[in-house]
Amino acid sequence: MGHKGKSLKARVLGRDLLEDEITPQESRMQVQMKVNGKSVSVDAAPNTLLVTALREHLKLTGTHVGCDTAQCGACTVHVNGRAVKSCNMLTAQAQGAEVTTIEGLAHADGTMHPMQAAFKECHGLQCGFCTTGMVMSAVDIANRHPKASETEIRELLEGNLCRCTGYQNIVKAVQQGSAAMKA
Repeated sequence: MGHKGKSLKARVLGRDLLEDEITPQESRMQVQMKVNGKSVSVDAAPNTLLVTALREHLKLTGTHVGCDTAQCGACTVHVNGRAVKSCNMLTAQAQGAEVTTIEGLAHADGTMHPMQAAFKECHGLQCGFCTTGMVMSAVDIANRHPKASETEIRELLEGNLCRCTGYQNIVKAVQQGSAAMKA
């Protein structure tokens, strides 16, 4: 830590560079958005990815960084009700948006969202690394394709990778969670 709360951004020639050394303070911006129902302001460089703002600035670490190339889906969050890969979106693009992370999916009383409960009940996870992105994508699938078949669910989950499972229990969880969301 030793950097008095500043984010470490790079290591060049054996020297740690802090975020404000890479991006001068005058080129930073205040991004206003709602995250999990709360209004927040993020002081960020113009090139700050949404996943970085969520994890490092807002300390919402349920959103995972897997590939940094929008291939694996571990960083999936909802922006204005749609699933997006937060490693492929600039924080500035979320100006005025409503962002929901896995931390904001559960009900206010702490009860799991029906999709979270379905993943638990159907054993739709193993190591858990992909689970948060998978659940966020599954909720989006259930909202946009409430009558999706098993084949359609598999196709719609194509952008979310899991190295541990054969997807059978994940698909079962999406079906069960989708049905529970309709009830």
